[in-house]
Amino acid sequence: MKSKEKRKAVVIAISIIIATGMMVTMVLLYKRKKNLSNEGKKLVDINLLQEIHIRGSYRELPGKHKEKMELPLFDFATIVNATDNFSTSNKLGQGGFGHVYKGMLKEGKEIAVKRLSKDSGQGLDEFKNEVTLIVKLQHRNLVKLFGFCIKGDERMLIYEYLPNKSLDYFIFDKTRNKLLDWHRRMHVIDGIARGLLYLHHDSRLRIIHRDLKASNILLDNSMNPKISDFGLARKFGGDQTEDKTRRVVGTYGYMSPEYAFHGCFSMKSDVFSFGVLVLEIITGKRSRGYSDHDHNLLGHAWRLWIEERPLELIENTLGDSYIITEVLRCIHVALLCVQQRPEDRPNMSSVLLMLGGESTLPQPNQPGYFIEKNLPSGKQSSSLNEFTITIEAR
Repeated sequence: MKSKEKRKAVVIAISIIIATGMMVTMVLLYKRKKNLSNEGKKLVDINLLQEIHIRGSYRELPGKHKEKMELPLFDFATIVNATDNFSTSNKLGQGGFGHVYKGMLKEGKEIAVKRLSKDSGQGLDEFKNEVTLIVKLQHRNLVKLFGFCIKGDERMLIYEYLPNKSLDYFIFDKTRNKLLDWHRRMHVIDGIARGLLYLHHDSRLRIIHRDLKASNILLDNSMNPKISDFGLARKFGGDQTEDKTRRVVGTYGYMSPEYAFHGCFSMKSDVFSFGVLVLEIITGKRSRGYSDHDHNLLGHAWRLWIEERPLELIENTLGDSYIITEVLRCIHVALLCVQQRPEDRPNMSSVLLMLGGESTLPQPNQPGYFIEKNLPSGKQSSSLNEFTITIEAR
């Protein structure tokens, strides 16, 4: 009897030792994985971002902040290693802001590194603006920011990596645009609309993007669209519905007329840009650079609309894959979005309802388009196939 009890005690003891050992091993593995994922970065309260010095250090401010919002500050060496010293083979694209590189962190996470050029028009203020705004925004149709890196005059933003690049990579290429059938294009239009609705109405902030364009719509593995690049975005508070600036910065072809000529921007400015995007998605043509005598893309779309020939806007590569009623409804909504007067344009909540509904839509008024010869005099700088312009309002 004693022998049986002794054996039982030994078995229980061994079981306890094995279970304890397994628990210790699991804890150690978890800590190792956590340390590995945090290697090369530290959490910084973004409220202290204004105190980040040119060497990448920061100091605490006296007093307490209303809300602590932390974001990883990556070591420069970590980003250099992740991108293989910013090798050309890892370059994803470039623009007036600088270059974007693909990277791989030690724990295996893929990232996209937006490395701002020293000559970039996106200065430190825009950099801070992008970081402090996007970290507070969470939506499936907005790009996710993992962190940032500052060292000397180097400024970098660390984003989730999206393998399908940007919308303009597909819709403006004669080969790749065939990969976007009508179902996928409608999915992209719907996703952009939902992302904008979140920015304008549903997020904890009210955000005006101010630079919505095809190259700022990124696509994930499933071709889900994600709005990116918040460097020019502005936050509205309280009951504020519009604002005005003496420094107009944006991309010709997407800017609303009241913003381009008078520096006035609002949610309706983003609605205008959305309407332009929808027409580009349907036609496969750039708003900028499109020429039909004295018309740009908006003028061409309006002419076909009033002549009751809107289906001629549809890109040939779509073949017969589209649903006529859906395409006509998208064209109709797009023209409502690009009307000359901001008060005539729908808000994004109405846009989503109109895109997904079957109710009768109001007739659009003439769009607020302008051709290049009517553009106010100002400084122009090339950015890939688009122009980013700065206009001092007079």
